[in-house]
Amino acid sequence: MSAAHHPDANPQRGEAALEVGGETLALRPSFAALVAAEQELGPLFDLVERAVDGKLSLADLVALFWHCLVDREALSREALGEAVLAVGLAKVTPVLRTVLQQILAGK
Repeated sequence: MSAAHHPDANPQRGEAALEVGGETLALRPSFAALVAAEQELGPLFDLVERAVDGKLSLADLVALFWHCLVDREALSREALGEAVLAVGLAKVTPVLRTVLQQILAGK
């Protein structure tokens, strides 16, 4: 993967660290990122409910991560999806939980 190394995410800014392919990527659920995600995936509360019910698709998860990715120049959306699949859902679930908590709690 051609992702450039990104410094660890800053939790004070609401960021979560996603480790894929030996790289650490920062995800920040900013207003602009969440508006873009909502336009693609539907209402955020529905997205959270699908995640809680275990009905969030891999495509939805990657789309949410893509929109929240701080440095989208680092890799393509397809590469992000492949990287998420390669590390496995068990490893990305804590990152998803952090992003969803930021959506619900705000920063």
